[in-house]
Amino acid sequence: MYISEVAIEGFKSYASLVTLSNFDKCFNAITGLNGSGKSNILDSICFVLGIKKLDQVRASSLQELVYKQGQAGITKASVSITFRNDDPKTGPTGFEDKETIMVSRTVVIGGRNKYTINGLQATEARVADLFQSVQLNVNNPTFLIMQGRITKVLNMKPPEILALLEEASGTKMYEKKKQTALKTLEKKQARLEEIDTLLRNDLEPALEKQRKLCQEYHEYNSLMSKRDSLLRFCLAYDHVKCTRVIESGGAEVAAMEHDLEVKAVECAERQREAAELAAQAKDLATEKEVTMGGEMRELKKAMDELQLK
Repeated sequence: MYISEVAIEGFKSYASLVTLSNFDKCFNAITGLNGSGKSNILDSICFVLGIKKLDQVRASSLQELVYKQGQAGITKASVSITFRNDDPKTGPTGFEDKETIMVSRTVVIGGRNKYTINGLQATEARVADLFQSVQLNVNNPTFLIMQGRITKVLNMKPPEILALLEEASGTKMYEKKKQTALKTLEKKQARLEEIDTLLRNDLEPALEKQRKLCQEYHEYNSLMSKRDSLLRFCLAYDHVKCTRVIESGGAEVAAMEHDLEVKAVECAERQREAAELAAQAKDLATEKEVTMGGEMRELKKAMDELQLK
């Protein structure tokens, strides 16, 4: 993957859009008169690559990268770099089917900073991963060799040379990711220990209490079910018993009603007989009175006759 085109607009000394193309795959040199903007072209490339130390591009803040710091009516700086991806095997992961990759960065007066990859918004970390996957790390101290730094590189100690080789081979990116992953793992492990302590000290006792309550609840439900079953059995027994009593009482009532009917007939017969006897008694009384009245008259007559003698 190599640069094929750079488009600069509103960046440092480039107020209007300037497009640089026809870059060589292996070697390029920027030449020109003093003050023509040679260094600003390199600064614009470093800007897109995500340089952190702004002093390397001769600025103290991102706002200073905007043409005249926004004083000339230009409020943003934008740089786009188009890379040729002729060999997908050595290109960034996820872009194997792309012949060109365009990375853009825009900074606006006021602080807004935006990256895009092939027109799609991307995070700074995503852009950094893309470049580091092809061994492009602008923040590597040896990525840019300024005037007077060659001697410093030659005098590097073995650990510094090792770091340089790691950056050049691309393994430094994975080492950083490894360290980041280990830190994340440590945080996750600490969180897991906190959760384990919480489970052991708070949740498990509460869960055990809930289990006991649940068991007691089931036992209570079982007892209530047995009680309800016994109540239903007792009610059924009482119902059958009462039904039998009612059936038995019904037979007795029928018998008693029959007896009452018989007694009523007998009573009516007795009343009829009593009426007949009363009539007979009345007749006898009348007859007796008549008979006794005649005898009394005869007796009185006899007594009168005796008195006359």
